Amino acid sequence: MSETDNKPNLNQKIQKLDESVEWFYGDDFNLENATDKYKETLKLAKEIEGDLESLKNEIEILSEDFSK
Repeated sequence: MSETDNKPNLNQKIQKLDESVEWFYGDDFNLENATDKYKETLKLAKEIEGDLESLKNEIEILSEDFSK
C-alpha cells in the first residue's frame, strides 16, 4: 500500500469535522479538553480548505483544456 492509501479522503475529513463540531454541543463536552479539540478541529478545517482549493484548481485546469 502506498502512503496515500492510508490518508483519509475529503469526505472522511468532512465527516470527522462534523463529528468534532458536534462534540462541542454534546454531552461529552468538557472545558479541560475544549482547547485541544478546538485546535484539532481548526487544523482539520484548514486541511479541508486546502483540499478544496486544490480541487478547484484542478477543475479550472480541466475546464480550460475542454474549452480549447
